[in-house]
Amino acid sequence: MRPERTPYLLPPLLLLLLRAAASQYSSDQCSWRGSGLTHEAHARDVEQVYLRCSQGALEWLYPTGALIVNLRPNILSPAAQRLAVCIKPSGESRGANIYLEKAGRLQLLLREEEQPAGQVHCFGIEEGSLFIEATPRQDISRKITAFQYELVNHRPGADPSTAPCQPCSDSEVLLAVCSSDFVARGSIVGVQDEAEQHESVISVSLSRLIRQKSRVFVPAGGRAPHWRGQMRTPLECGVKPGDGDFLFTGAVRFGEAWLGCAPRFKDFLRLYGEALDRGTNPCHIDTA
Repeated sequence: MRPERTPYLLPPLLLLLLRAAASQYSSDQCSWRGSGLTHEAHARDVEQVYLRCSQGALEWLYPTGALIVNLRPNILSPAAQRLAVCIKPSGESRGANIYLEKAGRLQLLLREEEQPAGQVHCFGIEEGSLFIEATPRQDISRKITAFQYELVNHRPGADPSTAPCQPCSDSEVLLAVCSSDFVARGSIVGVQDEAEQHESVISVSLSRLIRQKSRVFVPAGGRAPHWRGQMRTPLECGVKPGDGDFLFTGAVRFGEAWLGCAPRFKDFLRLYGEALDRGTNPCHIDTA
């Protein structure tokens, strides 16, 4: 769940300092590493950072002043406006609060004390840039604000920070099969709830791996093709172990699989066959 966000306007003095602050680009435009010690004489300086890759990282040592982090893909298109930005703070991230900034208005995204939990937080790319403001303190030693980021696609109207708990519609299932990072047929072996992370970890056994973005599922050995792995879902979804043959789809976030649409395989075969008859299937897969 996102923290409560209270919007407010940037003070005029801060906006002036922002315009005057020199821009600094990372060497590869994917990741940035800098030090707040350069702001020591002007503690309210605001520095612009531009990151233009689909994934990367930021590490801000000894935070002072503030950063505005502009996360944008290299190719701008109408589809790019539907992207979401997901950030995952490191377990040692401290020293700053993280806001969303748009047209001088700030909305709190993540407080300093919440970052060490390492939970993923997402927002639509159209919601603005990241405004990272150092928390005032006398001793800034051993303070590092750090996170990984990814630009991801998400369903219109859905909260991109979580996998959907509600059952997917037929059209959403068909679209998920075409666009998900992984698509596989299999069964649920077990579910472990992680209350502190507000997540459930689902262990699965796969009889068929149709597609996967990265090696989140690995061969399990034996004569017949077989894979095993884990998927995550929000704890509030209440996933329970049980019998059944499912079609699993979902996204890979920071090297972990997140469950998306997961109809029973027999139900998927029915709706896919109906879409084939109507000529409305968005893509073709081998269901044999």
